[in-house]
Amino acid sequence: MLDVIFNGLSIGAVLLIAALGLAIVFGLMGVINMAHGELMMLGAYTTFVVQNIFKPLGGIFYESYIFFALVAAFIVAGLTGVLLERGVIRFLYGRPLETLLATWGVSLILQQFVRSVSWQMMSGVLLFCVLFFGGMGFLAQRTDWQRIKTWSLIALLPLSTAIAVTSSLLLGQALKLTVTKPWFGAQNVDVTAPTWLRGGIPMGNFQLPYARLFIIVLTIVCIAGIYFFLNRSTWGLRIRAVTQNRSMSACLGIPTDTVDTLTFAIGSGLAGVAGCAISLLGSVGPNTGQNYIVDTFMVVVVGGVGKLVGSIVAAIAIGTVNYLIGSGTLALMTTAFQPVSDFFTFFATTSMAKVMVFALIIIFLQIKPAGLFPQKGRTVDV
Repeated sequence: MLDVIFNGLSIGAVLLIAALGLAIVFGLMGVINMAHGELMMLGAYTTFVVQNIFKPLGGIFYESYIFFALVAAFIVAGLTGVLLERGVIRFLYGRPLETLLATWGVSLILQQFVRSVSWQMMSGVLLFCVLFFGGMGFLAQRTDWQRIKTWSLIALLPLSTAIAVTSSLLLGQALKLTVTKPWFGAQNVDVTAPTWLRGGIPMGNFQLPYARLFIIVLTIVCIAGIYFFLNRSTWGLRIRAVTQNRSMSACLGIPTDTVDTLTFAIGSGLAGVAGCAISLLGSVGPNTGQNYIVDTFMVVVVGGVGKLVGSIVAAIAIGTVNYLIGSGTLALMTTAFQPVSDFFTFFATTSMAKVMVFALIIIFLQIKPAGLFPQKGRTVDV
């Protein structure tokens, strides 16, 4: 029973830390972000990069690299989320289908970016950003900016793209393999946990892995941090106000655009933290995020949209049920009833257990379509 409880909690912690950022973006903003898994993937790759930076230093620096990786993953994923919100999602609020399709396209772009990114590509991207955004910022200082805005965009976009692509190709021709070799490639990369996160606490016939205990503690810290931010800080109050009534919040002087960006940045940063935690459990690849995106949406929907407590309960419940079915524990517990035992034995694999969990969730949502903790009051009407 202790084995079942711990593994259920550990799987639930992994799901919860992955769903925490999505619970904010989807629950508070109503945005279906299909690129959430790729933000987790960026956090995992950031952890890999930080590990390689600290590895030559050795000693206490290498043993503590995971804490620097958590901060770096939050920043990288958060900045990516800001770019995504300002560049794509800001123009699609209130249009869920278009948001879903756009963020799905962004997820494919990020996957291919990780596979192909090199010094050659990065030089082209940076040059484009300097030329395009620098040019737009310079022209925005003009008094007739509103009149020339459209024509500036039409002129600068192809011009900046042509210069950036040409410069990148010339750089590749000049330096060849030095700058054209991908940083990561399509193959998975491994993140090695610090020494103090290896092994586990022996408990009878099994042990409690330190890595999973660390993820459970990290999840608790993230939940506490988000709770106090949303309920005890000025910006947290503003986020909740905009969530409940955007028009009235704008009338009271709350900068709703800034609140949207901040909310998306925090949700995306939490996805990066989740990617850092997940990298301790296995190898990291371009498709890492796709392995978790469906499960994270299940946690948010089952728990109740916009309810942090619901996400916690749903993550633990889904993690425990998943382990009970996938590990064959239910099959062993029902050996006295052979037909029932054979039924659970058929689903006693990781993939089939997920199918069973999906079926149970579908049945549950037929009974409680609003989740475990449905919204109440005026928020539902809005």
